[in-house]
Amino acid sequence: MKMKVVFIVRSTFDSVRGGDTLQVLCTARELRKLDVEVDIKKASEAIRYGDYDLMHLFNLIRPADHLVHIARAGIPYVLSTIYLDYSRFDTMGRGWLPNFIFRSTGKHHAEYLKTCYRMMKRQDKIMSLAYFAGHQRAVRKVLAGARLLLPNSQSEYNRLMADFGIQKDFMVIPNGIDTGLFRFFPDVQRDENQVLCVGQIYGLKNQHRLIEATRDMGVKLVIIGKPPPNHHAYFDYCKKIAHRNVAFHGFMPQEQLVQFYARSKVHALPSWFETTGLSSLEAGAMACNLVVGTGGDTRAYFDGHASFCDAQDLACIRKALETELHKPNTHGFRNYILSHFTWEHAARETYAAYLKALDHER
Repeated sequence: MKMKVVFIVRSTFDSVRGGDTLQVLCTARELRKLDVEVDIKKASEAIRYGDYDLMHLFNLIRPADHLVHIARAGIPYVLSTIYLDYSRFDTMGRGWLPNFIFRSTGKHHAEYLKTCYRMMKRQDKIMSLAYFAGHQRAVRKVLAGARLLLPNSQSEYNRLMADFGIQKDFMVIPNGIDTGLFRFFPDVQRDENQVLCVGQIYGLKNQHRLIEATRDMGVKLVIIGKPPPNHHAYFDYCKKIAHRNVAFHGFMPQEQLVQFYARSKVHALPSWFETTGLSSLEAGAMACNLVVGTGGDTRAYFDGHASFCDAQDLACIRKALETELHKPNTHGFRNYILSHFTWEHAARETYAAYLKALDHER
């Protein structure tokens, strides 16, 4: 009999595409190849829990999405934590007023305020009144009931435990790339003078400093992505300060992105925080040289294979770019990615986690 699993994702899953979107869709696709029946449901949808053996929740930073389901379901669940920490960006990387507000509130209450703001703008629907007892309390409740945590790295788990002090059984499930798309190179010429940045365009990703860092370098900067809701002003600012060698493109399917990765010398994502940085992983699979931010768990994926930079330090970003622009493009890290960081591998590890979680039932 097939194992039946329901993925429960944020209610903006379709309208606001991010790294978690790719993780969900690609993991589901590869699990189905392993004969697991997977349905993807938004947190705001009604779910017939009795149809499933297991729930798989995503995004611990949005516990309001999950409280109603863990209260009603009566079936075990695992949790892909995707535990982003916005605190450094919130207190140093925004305008002076939000920086002041978030420094005053603290990390957990800042997330509470953001959730309430999205609810008031009708961008999110809070399914359980229990969330209004507090963000940190809601996170602890979601963590406490999980059979197994599935962070994307050991460092993500370490940060989670340091913040909440809850020891839980876990299995690291590294993120991956689509080998069907990234195994082969398209027939394009690499531009030795082109820097590429793929990702949502908003302050956390730090595109404005990347624009400033490349201003007098004489390189082409290609920025691909679109702003999430509530961040259009940042996008407008990036366009306003862009120099003549900056080109903006909107959201692009991966099939088209492959072409841009393959023809770019460097991919740069000097973010304030990433649990992985999926576009950096994809770029590495296309043998781009990499510039990545130091915030989050990037060293778990890119240590020894990229130049790291502090998101706040313009000189550091520029130096990292210069280093990678002057290095040859090689296939060493590409080969490692194709062996270790694939969605097929992620699905096999996820399936093993499901078996472990369900073994508690016996």
